[in-house]
Amino acid sequence: MPRPWQLRHKLIFGLALVVASVALLLGGALLGLSSYFQTMDTIQRKHAEMQIVVRLRDQIHKTGEFRPQDHTSPDFQTDVILEESRKGRVVLAEYESTLKNKTIRRNLDPDGGRDETALIAKLQEAFQALEEAVRAEKVGGLSLKGNIPLVHQDAVQKALVDLNRFSTDLFLYLVADVRSSLDSSRANHRRSLYITGGATALALLLVCTLLYYFRVWVFTPIKLLQAGVRRVHRGEFDQPIQLESQDELQELAHEFNAMTTRLRDIYKDLARQVNERTRQLVRSERMVSVGFLAAGVAHEINNPLASIAFCSEALERRLQDVLTKVPGEAEVIAKYLRMIQQEAFRCKTITQKLLDFSRSGGRREPTELSGLIEDVLQVAQHLPNARGKQLIFQPPGEITALVSGPDVKSVVLNMVVNALDSMDDTGTLTTTLSSDGETAQMTFTDTGCGMTPDVLDNIFEPFYTRNRTGNGTGLGLSISHQTIDQHGGTIQAQSAGPGRGSTFVIRLPLRAVETRPDVRDNRHEPADVVPFAVNRAA
Repeated sequence: MPRPWQLRHKLIFGLALVVASVALLLGGALLGLSSYFQTMDTIQRKHAEMQIVVRLRDQIHKTGEFRPQDHTSPDFQTDVILEESRKGRVVLAEYESTLKNKTIRRNLDPDGGRDETALIAKLQEAFQALEEAVRAEKVGGLSLKGNIPLVHQDAVQKALVDLNRFSTDLFLYLVADVRSSLDSSRANHRRSLYITGGATALALLLVCTLLYYFRVWVFTPIKLLQAGVRRVHRGEFDQPIQLESQDELQELAHEFNAMTTRLRDIYKDLARQVNERTRQLVRSERMVSVGFLAAGVAHEINNPLASIAFCSEALERRLQDVLTKVPGEAEVIAKYLRMIQQEAFRCKTITQKLLDFSRSGGRREPTELSGLIEDVLQVAQHLPNARGKQLIFQPPGEITALVSGPDVKSVVLNMVVNALDSMDDTGTLTTTLSSDGETAQMTFTDTGCGMTPDVLDNIFEPFYTRNRTGNGTGLGLSISHQTIDQHGGTIQAQSAGPGRGSTFVIRLPLRAVETRPDVRDNRHEPADVVPFAVNRAA
C-alpha cells in the first residue's frame, strides 16, 4: 500500500510545480531578452566595423582615383600613393584592433571573426603589393613606361583592384554577419515564444489543477471540521466527522472524533449521576415525609392505646366479684380482657418503635465489623426462612469502623433476610468483608431469583416491593440505603437477570464522616426486620 501524502508534502509538491512553471517562464523570457541584447550588441559592433570598412574603402578609392597633372613629377606621384597606402594601412589596423578587442573578445561575431581575419591578411598583402609595385615602377624618378600616370601602371592597377575587391568582400562579410545574427535572434525569439507560451499554458493548467486540489485537500476538510465543531457546540455528539484526506487533517478529525466520544461519555455519565443524585434526593425527601408521618401517627395513637390498656385492666378488677356469680363465663371474659391488654401493649410497642424511627440514630463508636456480621448470621440461621439454606462467611480478620453498631446490624440483617426470602431451598448466601485502608466493603451474594433492570432502577424507592412471599411494606431497603448514606457510605444492587441471583455491595468509611444534610437527621432503622425484607424480584 503506498504511503499516504501528508498535507505538507502536498503543499510542497504544489509549490515546487509553481516554482518550476515560474522558472520556465522566466527562462523563456530571459532567453528572448539575452538574444535581443546579444543581437543589438552584434549589430552595434558590426555597424562600427562597417563604418571603419567604409572609411577603408574610401581611402582605397581615393588612392586609385589620384590623377596627377602633366607637370607632376614621378617622385611626387610615388610619394602621394605611398602616403595614401599608409593611411589605408592605418584604417585597416584600426579595423583589426576593433575586431579583435571589441567583437571577437565579446563573442559578438557569428563565426568568431575567422572570415574577417583572413580578409585582413589579404588586404595587408594587397597594400604590400601596391607599395612594392609603386616603388618598382620608379627608376631614377622616371617612369619606365613613358609618361603614363603611376596609378595606371599594370602592377599598381592590379594591386588597387585587389584592394577594392577585398574591401568589398569584407563589407559583404559584415553584412552577412548582421544577417546571420538577425536570423539567430529570430530563431531564439521563436524558441523563447515557444517556451514562454508552453510555460504559460502549463502555468494556467497548473493553477487550475492546484485550485481544484487545494479545494479537495484544504477547503473541504476545513469545512467538514468547522461543521463538526458547530455540531459539538450545539450539543450533538453522535455524528462524527467523516474525512478521508489521508493527511494531518484526517488525523485531526480522528482526534476530534475521539475527543467528542469522550465528551459524550462524560456528558452521559454526568447525566446518570444527576439522575442518581436526583433519585437519592427524592428518596430522602420521601423518607423524611414517612418519618414525619410515622411520628405523628404514633404520637396520636399512643394515648388511645394507653387508655384502652388502662380501661381493660380496671374493667378486669371490677368484674372479679361479678364473675364469681357466673362461673361459666368468668374464664372467657377474663381471657378476652387479657387479650385486649396484650394487643394494646403490643400496638403501643409498635408505635413506640415508630417514634424511635423518627429520632436520630445512636451514638457512633468503634465497631468490629466481622463480629457484627457473625452475630447477625447466627441470629438469621434460626429464622424459619433459613431452613435448608447455606450461609457462608469467612472473617478476614479484625476490621473496625466508627459507626452506629445497631444501625449497621439492622442493615446487615435486612440484607440477609432479603437474600433468604429470594432463594429456594438449598440456596447459598455468600458474605464477604474486605478493607482498602479507607473503606470497608461488605458484599452479599445470593443464588436467588435475581432482578430485572427495571427493578434495579427502583429497588431503593420507598414502598417499592417485589417480594415473592407477598409480605413487607417496601421500606426495608429504602431505610437501609438511608442509614448507609447517613454514615457516608454507599449501597449498590447488582444482578445478571431473573433467576441468576443478586449482589448487594455496601461500602462504609472506616472513619466517621458528618451526617449527610439531605436526610435532616430523620433516620428510620428497621426494628421489625422481617416485614421490611420485601424488596426482591419475583
